[in-house]
Amino acid sequence: MGSNLGQKEEHIAKAIALIEEQIGHVEAQSALYYSEPWGFASDNQFVNAVVRVTTALTPQRLLRATQHIERQLGKTRSHATERSQTTVYHDRPIDIDILLYDRLTIDTPKLKIPHPLMQERDFVMIPLREILL
Repeated sequence: MGSNLGQKEEHIAKAIALIEEQIGHVEAQSALYYSEPWGFASDNQFVNAVVRVTTALTPQRLLRATQHIERQLGKTRSHATERSQTTVYHDRPIDIDILLYDRLTIDTPKLKIPHPLMQERDFVMIPLREILL
């Protein structure tokens, strides 16, 4: 997850609390990782973190739950990533991505697991390695 608007560390902490409340037990949480925007220009640095969660939700229900949490924390359509021929990134108070789900591979227009760009992003891989060790 990442945040580059407002009280960034607070957005991450609230997202983790809501994940615990609405999705499942947070088994592990990485340290906060600070990074420059990826894929777009912004003066706002990101705060990122990765969590490992045990959940009974299916991947599709998990996606809906994470999107609900994003909306609860102030993400709107103007912050949302739009998909057409290319992906457009924007500043946002919170963004929650599903990186992995057990050993599943899912490739649908709305959900791709493993996350297709995670290996290109240090702000994902460094905290991910931290919680997988």
